[in-house]
Amino acid sequence: MTEYLEGRFDSWQAWQEKKNFDRQYVVSFIKTPKEVNRWLYVGAYAQSGSKPHSIKGVVYDLTLLPASLDFAGRLTCSYERKGRQAYPFGESVAPTCEVYQLNAEKLHLSEFPGFKKVNVSFGELARIVRQAIPSWRAALENVAGVYLISDQLDGKLYVGSATGAGGIWARWCEYLNGHGENVRLRKLIKEGGAARAENFHFSVLEIADTHTSGADVLLREGHWKEVLLTRLHGHNGN
Repeated sequence: MTEYLEGRFDSWQAWQEKKNFDRQYVVSFIKTPKEVNRWLYVGAYAQSGSKPHSIKGVVYDLTLLPASLDFAGRLTCSYERKGRQAYPFGESVAPTCEVYQLNAEKLHLSEFPGFKKVNVSFGELARIVRQAIPSWRAALENVAGVYLISDQLDGKLYVGSATGAGGIWARWCEYLNGHGENVRLRKLIKEGGAARAENFHFSVLEIADTHTSGADVLLREGHWKEVLLTRLHGHNGN
């Protein structure tokens, strides 16, 4: 599901450890989380060959069929998969696969909840940025301010600020590499690996107009660093 929400499903699916897709068409479903026997339909693909992967397995040439897009991300089916076969043939699935629900809109991440309720994980932020979800972008792009990164692994905090064009949105986009070029966070990622950033959560402490002077925003950033002791006990180095 993560790969689908991040827009990486097609490339993720194309690589297979074994030759699982040696048929003319591939119809793709994703098991929905926290629901028994529910599968989200994400599209039908034409298969036109494969080539060996440079390290392991094969990479298929899959072309998403335009006619399948109307229901992709909207249609949920009910199907009980029996046995351990990960890639069953369509003729074995069709007799017991039924339409469970058809949503009006394609599945996507939640809409912007308001500045006081923002608390997103690194993974969620990455999906929001990659999909450029309109409500999130519109809200964060039009404000400067002070934000907080909380490290769920060790409890340490990092206070940062954003000013100028693009506001908080532009600054948070820079964190897709895990550290946003911050010295201490970069060291943390270097030592712990890219997965270390998965422990970060992002929230907003206060907002300001994007025309607010950088000096004023930095003063507010300094205030929060003192209040939260992020220089002494957190990830802030200055």
